[in-house]
Amino acid sequence: MKGPFVIPVLTFCLSLPAPSGLGAELTGHIVITKRLSKKQVTLPMYQLRGASPAALDGHGESANDSEIVAVFLEGKLPDAEKPVRAELAQQGQRFEPQLVVIPVGSSVSFPNADPIFHNVFSLSGAKKFDLGYYPAGQTRTVKFDQPGIVQVYCHLHPNMYAAIVVVPNRWYTKPEDDGSFSFHDVPPGTYSLVAWHMNAGCFRREIQVPAIGGIDVVVDFSERGGERRR
Repeated sequence: MKGPFVIPVLTFCLSLPAPSGLGAELTGHIVITKRLSKKQVTLPMYQLRGASPAALDGHGESANDSEIVAVFLEGKLPDAEKPVRAELAQQGQRFEPQLVVIPVGSSVSFPNADPIFHNVFSLSGAKKFDLGYYPAGQTRTVKFDQPGIVQVYCHLHPNMYAAIVVVPNRWYTKPEDDGSFSFHDVPPGTYSLVAWHMNAGCFRREIQVPAIGGIDVVVDFSERGGERRR
């Protein structure tokens, strides 16, 4: 669990034009009107060693919030996208990139590009693992077989933090630098639109995708309509 965070105001401006036959075109834009921040927390295994985490710039803080946001749909949707193989490198005593978004069943490799040992692990409910200590030039691979948020750390370096968002279907993305995103051919129905930010956690809003016509939705997560979850 992470410490307290500043509640942001996020606004989704969604445009759902008439479907082309396969489904609706869902476009959106994320606007973050307050800088997101969080209190540093030392995990128990670090507290036992007397270690303390480094400053925010080494622990999930990004110059561009869009780089550490995942957007996806939840609900009765077709099967997941075909599994992929992604990479989360250890470089400069950081994880690069900070956030990886993959469909369920995918694998992530963790190459060590530093001239020191690392030990990558996660205690997350969606996937628990400990890859042991390994030196520069070596890698380990983990398969993620159920959806959820997997928070990743290094036993040796408390400042290192990354996240893997494992999604249940093919409607997922990371926003562009300007906050825009889009989903194509979304079947008509009621779904949860989910945005997960590495610092602020999970915000969701129910949306109705029409079979005919369009809909514009604005979600203000400073109100009670947004749900915060880790």
